[in-house]
This record gives sequence, structure tokens and C-alpha cells, in this order.
Amino acid sequence: MTERTLRRVAILGGSRIPFCRSNTQYQDLSNLDMLTAALNGLADRYQLAGVEIDEVGAGAVISHSKDWNLAREAVLSSKLSPLTSAYTVQMACGTSLQAAVQLGAKIATGQIDSAIAAGTDTTSDAPIVFGARFAKRLIKLANAKSLGERFAAFKGFRLGELKPASPNAGEPRTRMSMGQHCEIMAKQWGISREAQDKLAWESHQKGARALAEGFFDDLIVPCAGVSRDNHLRPDSTLEKLATLKPAFDKESGKGTLTAGNSTPLTDGASSVLLASEDWAAERGLPVQAYLTFAKTASVDFVAGEGLLMAPTIAVARLLKDAGLTLQDFDFYEIHEAFAAQVLCTLRAWESDQYCRERLGLPGALGSIDPAKLNVNGSSLAFGHPFAATGGRVLATLAKLLHQRGRGRGLISICTAGGMGIAAILEKP
Repeated sequence: MTERTLRRVAILGGSRIPFCRSNTQYQDLSNLDMLTAALNGLADRYQLAGVEIDEVGAGAVISHSKDWNLAREAVLSSKLSPLTSAYTVQMACGTSLQAAVQLGAKIATGQIDSAIAAGTDTTSDAPIVFGARFAKRLIKLANAKSLGERFAAFKGFRLGELKPASPNAGEPRTRMSMGQHCEIMAKQWGISREAQDKLAWESHQKGARALAEGFFDDLIVPCAGVSRDNHLRPDSTLEKLATLKPAFDKESGKGTLTAGNSTPLTDGASSVLLASEDWAAERGLPVQAYLTFAKTASVDFVAGEGLLMAPTIAVARLLKDAGLTLQDFDFYEIHEAFAAQVLCTLRAWESDQYCRERLGLPGALGSIDPAKLNVNGSSLAFGHPFAATGGRVLATLAKLLHQRGRGRGLISICTAGGMGIAAILEKP
């Protein structure tokens, strides 16, 4: 395929269920339940009941072994045609954005005409499994063909083997949580506690204003009796945030990341409808924005780079591909895994030394207008169901551009494993 034959990738809109703090309203729901609800919301909004969508790409970060075919099972449980193909994808916090990029590439090259990118996550229904020793005993028991073999499976058994292995969101190679890694980044970049609290407070205020103005009315579909995100705190104040104790560095007396300026464990699901322009036109669906460029990058966090700094690299490479500067955007959607992560990213782009030495640029990328950053709130306000965040951001930015009538937006998402993914949406 040549550039002249590539088709534009249209984003027609999104639908998500309200995001809820883990172990609250969705504590009895599974990933399948939530993802199905998000897909049904999209089906209802865009008259897709019984419609065969070419492909659905969806995934979850925290999943059970029974979720091995999660995307397809969600499609079969939804109002979409059972003829709709689906596959499961996982890129930590960038899962649903990565799904959109993959599906968008197929639309651009004419392989498919319609697609849904989606993601879901719940830590309320986290997989609790036995340790390897007892698990192997159960496998032997299941395969036993005689009473003697059944008894032999438990030879040497000790009660300690029954201790479950709880899921751990920490990095396997460092044994450190994302918050601990981000605490190190905050110290390296000199990010103050006050700056983090201010960004978190602003996120809640922006989110509450957007909610009150009805911005999310057509983006959120009720689920399990819940109609709004339950983490949003419009009554939060800087004074209240200042009273919270450090959450990850509790011993040194220098910790700055708290429960107030970090995202909570969250349950939720999101979905986004993408298509070719012809497919959209045939159904009378307006195009909200176009997905034009995307890029991923990774850092060697084991060797000392900041775990969540990969988006700085992905964005720099993305700007080069697109022939744009960092200032050429009307909106910036930078995922707020932690307030410190956003602030470290912004400071890195402003650093002449970092941009020269790490990004290979002639100088700093520069600053962005803070009035254009996460204008309707972001993860600190709404929560962060890992695989669902990309879909939330995509749908939000597409609608912002559609309302504005024209413009360009930049997405930046950091992920576990030292990765980052960035994308550009445009409304000509």
C-alpha cells in the first residue's frame, strides 16, 4: 500500500460505563459483565444491535484464566451480531488505545471497514490462585486414574501450601510498585508535593464541571444501578489533599505521592467505534475525529530510567512522523496515572538536556499551554481501570474536537513495563 491509497480512520464515538473504585458498586461484576455493558452502550447509541462489525479488539490487564477469550465472549454476550469477530489484546494501561491503533491500521489499508476498540478491568474480581506446589497437586489429582494415584498426589502435603498467591501489580523485574517507581521519578525531576496536589485538585474540578455541563451524558451508559463515576470529588480542596500521608515512600519522610494525587484501583470498561468514511456515511453517522498517527516506545527502567517516562519518547517520535511541534495542538490528553508522572513528562519536554541526550533532538520540545491539558479532567478524577483508560481518553478527545468543529489533539499514555503509547486525533 502507498500513502495515496490509505484511507482515513474515522472515530465515530465511544461509550463507557461509570468508573468505580474497586470493591464498591461493581464488586460482584466480572470483566465480561462490564465489557458487555460497554459494548451494549455503543450498540444502543449507534444502532448496532444485530450488526456485524468487522472486528472487535479488547482486553483486560487483571484477568482470570477463564477470560482467555474475553473479547469474543463479550461480543457473544452483547447486542452485536454473533458473526462479529473479536480478539483479545493487552498492553497494560495502553490496551484499548493499542487496540484502536491496530484496528485503525486495518481500516486504513482496506482490510476492514468497521471496528470497536475496548477495554475492561476489575480488581474487585482479582484472580486469587494457589501457589505452584499445590496447583501441581491439583493437576495430578485431576489426572489420577486410581485411588492410589489420588492419595499420591498429596504425598508430603503441608498446610502452608494452601496460602493463596494474591495478584500483584508490581514490576516483576524490580519488585516495586508503579507508585514506588513514580516516587523515584518525582525526586529525580524535583516535583513538589504541592504541584502534585494542585494538578490532582484541578483534575477533579475540571471533571466535576464537565459532568455538570452534561459533557459525559452521551459517553457514559449506566451499569448495575450506577450512573456516574464514584471517585470524582468535586468537594476536594488543596487543604484536604495536603493532610494525606505518603502512600509509597512512608519511611524516608520525603514521600510526595499520596492517595489524593495518585489514581485509585478502579473497575470499569470502555469502547470506541472506528470505521472507514464510507461505512460511516452509509449509516448516517457523523465523524467526530480522525486517528492519524500513533507511536509506542519503551524505556530500560531496570537500568535506572523512569518507569513511566516512555511517553516522552513516544511523543517525540510521533511529532517527527507527523511533522508537528509540541505546541501544534488544541488539546492534550495526558493520562494521569499519578500527578507526578504528568509533571515529570512536562518537565522532561521542557528540558534542553533531556531532549538532546535522551530524545536525540536539537533542543527542548518546550512547554504546553496548561489551559489545554486534560480540560475535562482525567484519571485522577475518574479513576483508572487499566485497560479501559485508552478508550475513555479516545472518546473524550474525539468529542472535544467534534464540538470545537476543527483542531488537533495529542494523547499520551504511560504503561506498566516501562512502555508508552501516543496518538494524534484530528478534525479537519
